[in-house]
Amino acid sequence: QVQLVESGGGSVPPGGSLRLSCAASRYTGRPAAASDCMAWFRQAPGKEREALVVVNTVVGAAYAVYSDSVKGRFTISVDNAKNTVALEMNSLKPEDTAMYYCAAGPSWSGCVLGAEFPYWGQGTQVTVSS
Repeated sequence: QVQLVESGGGSVPPGGSLRLSCAASRYTGRPAAASDCMAWFRQAPGKEREALVVVNTVVGAAYAVYSDSVKGRFTISVDNAKNTVALEMNSLKPEDTAMYYCAAGPSWSGCVLGAEFPYWGQGTQVTVSS
């Protein structure tokens, strides 16, 4: 089993920035490969869950894939020593308001925006409002 814990959500005005963090904890015996693909999703009330960015933590953040809705504004980073990924969000818009989730899974099953992830965090709320 892999436990994911998000942090860093909050409320900011339009144009503001936030940094989300996701810490992955793996139980003894679970190989790191079980969660070497990590992603950020969000879901706004009444809307479907949206994949924002996916990264193979072995390959590195330089090869992350972003959705068009956040490309150029959001940046993912990886710290394998701490088993964490972070999402730097800039130029936030009211439509970015949502619950943000971290997800993880094995890269061998496909580390792409449309992948299915077996492990999920509890979510952290981001609100962009003046």
